[in-house]
Amino acid sequence: MYGKNEKKKMLSGRLYHSSGDPELQKDEKKCRMLVRLFNGTTEEQKNYRSQLLSELLGSRGERCTFEPPIHFDFGCHTYIGEKFYSNFDCIILDVNKVVIGDNVMFGPRVSIFTAGHPIDPEVRRLDLQYGYPVTIGNNVWVGGNTVINPGVTIGDNVVIGSGSVVTRDIPANVVAAGNPCRVIREITPKDREFWEAQRDEYFENDD
Repeated sequence: MYGKNEKKKMLSGRLYHSSGDPELQKDEKKCRMLVRLFNGTTEEQKNYRSQLLSELLGSRGERCTFEPPIHFDFGCHTYIGEKFYSNFDCIILDVNKVVIGDNVMFGPRVSIFTAGHPIDPEVRRLDLQYGYPVTIGNNVWVGGNTVINPGVTIGDNVVIGSGSVVTRDIPANVVAAGNPCRVIREITPKDREFWEAQRDEYFENDD
């Protein structure tokens, strides 16, 4: 009933059926194995964790850290820049591309969903689904328990408040929060002045 190019359909954002393509099944099986191995590691196995992430992800920069447990659909469709940190229990459903920039931090239980299902129940019960890519810029901090939905782009230097549900694009240089997530305010030079003063105090009073 289903074609042999389901992976191609999936990555192009069209409807696809996950059981119709042997390559998809192979990729998914490999992901499950690598995630299971990663989640079974201890804090003394940092080098092994790094090796497993290199095998799991599409690409990653230096200093890419996930605190286990982690959960992925495929892993190979996720691309992460330099100096990334994710706290516990990250979920990335990467049936389409997830691209994360440099210097990005995730709080615990951040979820990225590229996967979606048809609203019409008759089509949905055919087990057809789709995926839209998610892009996160550089220098982004995503608070804990945030959900990022299919097709969303988050700009550079953004702070997403904890517990947010991001359903639409967020522009660069803002603080955003809520369900649905919305821009609260811009990040201004006063923010930089305040935090640079805090930094200077930290280094001047190291006792």
